[in-house]
Amino acid sequence: MSEQDDKDATRLVQAGRRPEWTQGIVNPPVWRASTILYDNIAEMRARGSADTHHKLYYGRRGTPTQWSLADALTELEPGAEATLLYPSGVAAITTALLAVLSPGDEVLLPDSSYEPTRAFGNGMLKRMGITATYYDPLIGGGIAGLCGERTKAIFLESPGSLTFEVQDVPAIVAVAKARGITTLLDNTWAGPLFFPAIAQGVDYTILSCSKYVVGHSDVMMGSVTAGPGQYERLRAATYQLGMCASPDDAYLAARGLRTMEVRLRQSGASGLKIAQWLRTRPEVARVLHPALPDCPGHDLFLRDFRGACGLFSFVLHGGDDAARTALIDGLRHFGIGFSWGGYESLAIPADPQRIRTAGRWQAEGPLVRLYVGLEDPDDLIADLEAGLARFAAARG
Repeated sequence: MSEQDDKDATRLVQAGRRPEWTQGIVNPPVWRASTILYDNIAEMRARGSADTHHKLYYGRRGTPTQWSLADALTELEPGAEATLLYPSGVAAITTALLAVLSPGDEVLLPDSSYEPTRAFGNGMLKRMGITATYYDPLIGGGIAGLCGERTKAIFLESPGSLTFEVQDVPAIVAVAKARGITTLLDNTWAGPLFFPAIAQGVDYTILSCSKYVVGHSDVMMGSVTAGPGQYERLRAATYQLGMCASPDDAYLAARGLRTMEVRLRQSGASGLKIAQWLRTRPEVARVLHPALPDCPGHDLFLRDFRGACGLFSFVLHGGDDAARTALIDGLRHFGIGFSWGGYESLAIPADPQRIRTAGRWQAEGPLVRLYVGLEDPDDLIADLEAGLARFAAARG
């Protein structure tokens, strides 16, 4: 068997551990650096004139601690060229967009985008003279009708934030490639284990590593993995913007990466069990989980994805924000907080209608987003059962 035949769990354990970086130590050590010293001026000039990725030049360009994590993420994406790290998932998104867009260009963004992505499209990109046009996430190949001469990038997020629409990534990529348009995918929900994006033809796949890669809710980090021929412009934008991730954070992220497969599958299995239970509840109108038929794009999920993570939403039957708050505030095992992907379960209220512009969000009642962590799913179900009773009582 070759390395390409190794299973995901094996690759996660072994990826990015070059002997010259680990020097016999199981985990790559933390190399902290700002200044790098040279033996002479000739060496300094030689290093500065070359691609400094994987070469010690200046601390902002990285050390073996960051490089080992970046290499591991690249190895998880068959066909990828390289990966760069960022201080947050939002920094990864914005840097990737800035790498491919110029004043006068247009970028197409799904109407289900992560809210900070929308804020960047409506804010800084607009001030730079770049137009952000929002599209129905279920448009598929119909996106060809939105592509004009100024369209230089199509951004995807599948499943979509809050409402979990699954996009037809291969169809959109095909349209983009035929027109020379760059594609970027926020692949945080599935990651490379459940949706290897570069193999699907995506040019840049983006992760909020703060989620499942880190896995312990204690590090902010993002990554962008470039497909063939796409790395140089990403590298140039990253260096010009001064983007870097700290070696201490990279160390923690690399440590989390080694257990990502087992955590992802446990969270996903528990999440699906809870989602299926919620479908049986009279207080719940719909469960928006890509692995369930109620979710828009479920057929695409079955076709393209290898599994599901533990993040999903459900729509309540009637009620208002006060009734939803009664449900969430009394939960014992679900924390109230942003982000997800750690070991603890989370619940937050969500209101997609506030931000949708390409179409209206209509639902039978308020929306709740759940992240299912590593607690026993039966304990989480009992907690939600009590919460739904509080919701029903407050709804009247």
